[in-house]
Amino acid sequence: MVKKIRLQAPTGMHDILPETQPLFHKVYATASSVAQFYGFKKIETPIVEDAELFSKGIGLGTDIVEKEMYAFRTRGGDFLALRPEFTAGIVRAYIEHGMVNLPQPQKLYSYGPLFRMERPQAGRFRQFHQIDLEIFGEQDSVIDAQIIQIFYNILKELKFKNLIIEINSIGDRNCRPYYKKLLVNYFRSRESSLCADCRRRLRYNPLRILDCKEEKCQPVKAQAPQLVDHLCDECKTHFKEVLEFLDEVEIPYRLNPYLVRGLDYYTKTVFEIYDDSGGEQGSGALVGGGRFDTLVKMLGGRDTPACGGAAGVERIVATLKERMKQEPASGSALQKVFLAQLSDLAKRKSLGLFEEFRKAKIQIAESFGKDSLKTQLRLADKIGADYALILGQKEALEEAIIIRDMKTGGQETVKLDRVVREMEKRLKRG
Repeated sequence: MVKKIRLQAPTGMHDILPETQPLFHKVYATASSVAQFYGFKKIETPIVEDAELFSKGIGLGTDIVEKEMYAFRTRGGDFLALRPEFTAGIVRAYIEHGMVNLPQPQKLYSYGPLFRMERPQAGRFRQFHQIDLEIFGEQDSVIDAQIIQIFYNILKELKFKNLIIEINSIGDRNCRPYYKKLLVNYFRSRESSLCADCRRRLRYNPLRILDCKEEKCQPVKAQAPQLVDHLCDECKTHFKEVLEFLDEVEIPYRLNPYLVRGLDYYTKTVFEIYDDSGGEQGSGALVGGGRFDTLVKMLGGRDTPACGGAAGVERIVATLKERMKQEPASGSALQKVFLAQLSDLAKRKSLGLFEEFRKAKIQIAESFGKDSLKTQLRLADKIGADYALILGQKEALEEAIIIRDMKTGGQETVKLDRVVREMEKRLKRG
């Protein structure tokens, strides 16, 4: 007996079905519109890069490189990786194409899939999408605030109401080494109280201990020295200015001394944005980012200050879907008009009619494969159409069409060459 194989999406990966596509499009369109208003230009980088780009840029001791990266060797011997984040690839492109020679700052945005072999859980996938914004060539603190403001505005445009920014400064190469020593000395004396991951981090990436969510580590972490108390004067001034800019535009924030982010390239400002509606952050941050002044040089370019962030599209979409469940239905439909046809001649006429509606930018649905008027009207009702246009053999011969109001059942016959204008008027009134 042949065993049946049940094919399904790989663990941690998911299909984006037709009913969810409009929400993904809405998020992307909103983000693109806001980004372009602020002068950002779109860039697309390969999904696959040299694995070394991420080990150098993100850091060998990070969870992403050490445990989560999809890396493989090609038949030709190249060691490649599916991109786990955008920034390193965009920096590579910035260097490779001499964008440092263009007028600065360079503002770039991107959108697309990323890959991390994480433990699948709510709001966390192994293939996921992000919207990424980066600004190169500007070290002023106002840029940090502007990046935060842009993401805040994107979420506001998407009707998020209870947003909160968590923010911290992790210093730079002048003050962070001393703080790391303090941190290592503190945690080393309490190593037995740390989880296995944090004991490993103590050797390779001690700052990440501050970001640990394991219950076992919380009491130890709470007594650890705070980086903000050990910032150099330059970093202290920079952070103070960022907070003042946020105050100026009335963007709510709270200081989080344990926020470090999971990437080695960050300097000075780091931030995350949460939907604070339920008072819980279990679903994770909607946006995360910060300043990365050393990364361009680290990857072989000129010393170039930079700042950026990324929004998790799946998490945003999940929140929007949940909101749609809770809110009463508005009764509006994407496709408000349904075209029903009842003969071969009507079908042929319908093709030209579709083009007229497309040019008028009126969304229209149909089911050309169905001949029964009852079946087609049932489908029109199912998709929530406000109007059904009925084109039978008689109407097609007379160059006419019936407009049926799906709510009242009322009908009116109009000439075919008038139907688009008539529907424009009715939809505008509605």
